[in-house]
Amino acid sequence: MKLWGGRFSKNTDQLMDDFNSSIHFDSRMYRQDIIGSAAHVRMLGHCGIIPAADAELIRKTLFEILEDIENGKVEFETSAEDIHMNIETLLIARIGDVGKRLHTGRSRNDQVALDIRMYLKDETQTIKGMLKALLEILVNMAEEHYETIMPGYTHLQRAQPITFAHHLMAYFQMFRRDIERLDDAYKRMNIMPLGSGALAGTTYPLDREMVAKELGFSAITENSLDAVSDRDFVIELASCLSMIMMHLSRFSEEIILWCSSEFSFIELDDAYSTGSSIMPQKKNPDVAELVRGKAGRVYGSLMSLLTLMKGLPLAYNKDMQEDKEAIFNAVDTVKLCLPIFTRMLETMRVKKSHMYNAARGGFTNATDIADYLVKKGIPFRDSHEIIGRMVAYCIEKGKNIDEMSLDEFHTFSDKIDKDVYEAISLETCVNERKVPGGPSIESVKASVRSGREYLKGIQ
Repeated sequence: MKLWGGRFSKNTDQLMDDFNSSIHFDSRMYRQDIIGSAAHVRMLGHCGIIPAADAELIRKTLFEILEDIENGKVEFETSAEDIHMNIETLLIARIGDVGKRLHTGRSRNDQVALDIRMYLKDETQTIKGMLKALLEILVNMAEEHYETIMPGYTHLQRAQPITFAHHLMAYFQMFRRDIERLDDAYKRMNIMPLGSGALAGTTYPLDREMVAKELGFSAITENSLDAVSDRDFVIELASCLSMIMMHLSRFSEEIILWCSSEFSFIELDDAYSTGSSIMPQKKNPDVAELVRGKAGRVYGSLMSLLTLMKGLPLAYNKDMQEDKEAIFNAVDTVKLCLPIFTRMLETMRVKKSHMYNAARGGFTNATDIADYLVKKGIPFRDSHEIIGRMVAYCIEKGKNIDEMSLDEFHTFSDKIDKDVYEAISLETCVNERKVPGGPSIESVKASVRSGREYLKGIQ
């Protein structure tokens, strides 16, 4: 007979047990469930709600069960439905009626709300650590490539010269914001729901603050209905994870392009590439492609959670059992992608000369010669039109702007002098952009210094 079976005259059908059970996915919360129960029962004993000796025996046995689970000595039962009932069943089997006191003053509704918050708090910190490791690789690589000039793009067309360091630090800022979003989501996750009961609290004089302090929560929930019936903190985390995957996917797309023969900006390490079963010459960027593909899996989890919650009346509904697989899958996917992406990035070889030559082509210094004419007194719109005609001329002649002779320059403007060659060199184009946040060596070094300071402050 199930622990809740008193009202029923017969057992549930096996098909019902299989359909209703969540133990095959919520068993991963066994540690949080036991630690939460231990804090709850300690409070029950402290407040005199159950005998102190019983509370101590329950706590002791719970931690013995925890040890046995971690040593592979426990097999969970589908018939016990979920991790909460499995552990309570094990407890009662070991210490009898004393174990039945554990659930005093709580419901599975506030218990599961507690467990999922505790579990996701732990996972958020783990993912944050993985992002920090990625940020450290990005600043290390940026320091190596202050002078590595490459084309910057808009519309995937060569636009203006930048440095590879500047490009890397753009992703540093994206992943930094991802950490900040995780920190912000963590604040709302870090509110303790236990004591809310099924939906209306309890008549027992619980010390909720005591439990919250023991479990490391910053506060307790203020409304029992809300505490057991919402999963916005789960959805918020799924949104944060989706943005992490979006940034990883964008970076992966560039890596896939860069390691193609058409770009040839980088070469991936053999340890993070694969071959073809039929074409012996192939070296495929499967890590980047899989990361790009797995972004859709995490997006799917976010949409599942939003759809799951959109029509639920207060308070708890069994639909909410479906939140776990979705968020667990999203967490697992991000934890799978971040470390291997970081190693792939760290070990790839940068082809500096290929990047430089690509920046020389595509007229990436066209804006700079337009600015050169502005400094000579020509209005920008007129300058823009002059350089547009100059580019068309160079395309027709099959040459770059910096390959034009001074006489050719003079056919477009008599304001152009021999100092133009220095003004439109790629090095000048990059390093004269000293505005904070720009691609000059000076600006990027400042960005790296700021990034290193930020990393020191990550808890």
